[in-house]
Amino acid sequence: MENSPKHIIIIAGETSGDMHGAHLVKELKTLNPTLTFSGLGGPNMQQNGVTLYEDLTKLAVVGFLEILKHYGQFKKIFRNILFQIKKSKPSAIILVDYPGFNLRLAKKIKKNKTLKDIKIIYYISPQVWAWKKKRVFDIKKYVDKMLVLFPFEKDFYTKYGVDATYVGHPLLDTIQINTPKSKFLEHQNLFDYRITLGLLPGSRQKEVEKLLPIMLGVIDILRKDFPMMQFLIIKAPNIEQQFIERSITNPSLFIRIVEQEGYDALNACDLCIVASGTATLETAILQKPMIIIYKTSLITWMLAKIFVKIPNIGLANIIAGKQIVPECIQFQAKAPNVAEKLKSMFTNEIKLAEIKQELRKVKKILGESGASKRAAEKILEVLENKN
Repeated sequence: MENSPKHIIIIAGETSGDMHGAHLVKELKTLNPTLTFSGLGGPNMQQNGVTLYEDLTKLAVVGFLEILKHYGQFKKIFRNILFQIKKSKPSAIILVDYPGFNLRLAKKIKKNKTLKDIKIIYYISPQVWAWKKKRVFDIKKYVDKMLVLFPFEKDFYTKYGVDATYVGHPLLDTIQINTPKSKFLEHQNLFDYRITLGLLPGSRQKEVEKLLPIMLGVIDILRKDFPMMQFLIIKAPNIEQQFIERSITNPSLFIRIVEQEGYDALNACDLCIVASGTATLETAILQKPMIIIYKTSLITWMLAKIFVKIPNIGLANIIAGKQIVPECIQFQAKAPNVAEKLKSMFTNEIKLAEIKQELRKVKKILGESGASKRAAEKILEVLENKN
């Protein structure tokens, strides 16, 4: 690709990063239609005009062992993107989350004499406030501008002398309800008067393999005591439908699987079981009471226990500054345990009302809509101030 003062390389590694990266690119193009983009990401970024060197969403893995298994692939992709950066000499590089890859890349770029003047903008901060806090020193050294989603992140970075701007959370723009609850349920041959439980098992194949059987075990327990309850699996776009269907080994379980109308499906739920990650925040924004669950390999869990320095891992709880919805993590992530917590939740109207009130507070903390546009405006400011 030709050297262009208006070319930007953008790198996002997971489904949520691909979605947020796509919205950011769209806003940047609206503000400056002459901009061109290439990089690493997924189908959403590609649909918005980013020339992809690799679809990283297909390599979405989590945990030490899982990453180690794909080390050769990651190394090859890393070398290729570095080659593309050297070749195209972009005006800026936008890094979207994905810290294991992106912070290494930022360091490599800034240590290269011919690339060190390229502006590096980090959109969606690594959770350095939760674990591996020392990474903040690398960010200060190798990143020109941080665009953060939460107010406490700006305070954190300011304390360390990092140039950070709070832009708000892009999910407030992304989440849109097109079909009312009653209509959606009717389209799915479900009933508005029944309790609807939503299952969100994650966006990575490995986590779905671990978490979906637990969620299905919960359904098996609940339907015995609550035969009128109905169930939805809200599937991430990168997880194959057939894989989900194969996981439902009990033929007597009647479960709807939804992908295209994910937010409408989530809005139709009365409560949810959610894999820890971005989905917990989506569920919180729609003010749906939930149980957060997660399970990973034993070695990854042991390492996390050493490095993670916060009491909760669910984003809704982190933002609230306390546990407002239950978490069942690792050894607690068992069907009977999750089922018992759900029962105590939806059979207690006062508790449900309290949770919904706390979730409204979380949504308010996220700020106003327009985060992607504000982020795009800040990026253009960085480009205009380039020496």
